[in-house]
Amino acid sequence: MAEQEDVIKVSGSSNPSSVGSILARAIVAGQAPKMRAIGASAVNQASKACAIARGFVAPRGIDLTFIIGFDDIQGDSGETISSMTWKPVAR
Repeated sequence: MAEQEDVIKVSGSSNPSSVGSILARAIVAGQAPKMRAIGASAVNQASKACAIARGFVAPRGIDLTFIIGFDDIQGDSGETISSMTWKPVAR
């Protein structure tokens, strides 16, 4: 059975500060949820959230970096949709 992966879905209307805060809290709690964005505006918001999350965890001595990649996901009508993903790596 495949392990369920935590995913933070980011849209073009997502608030980067809120997403960054959610991501930072997860990192501090020892989790590493992947962020997923589909579309240019969502990618923009997710990138901002990465920078904000780094700022939130830096005072705790955590160096947060991200592995960026692509995923193909199944759309509602069965089509394949490409998404960008950010996998956090805390050191």
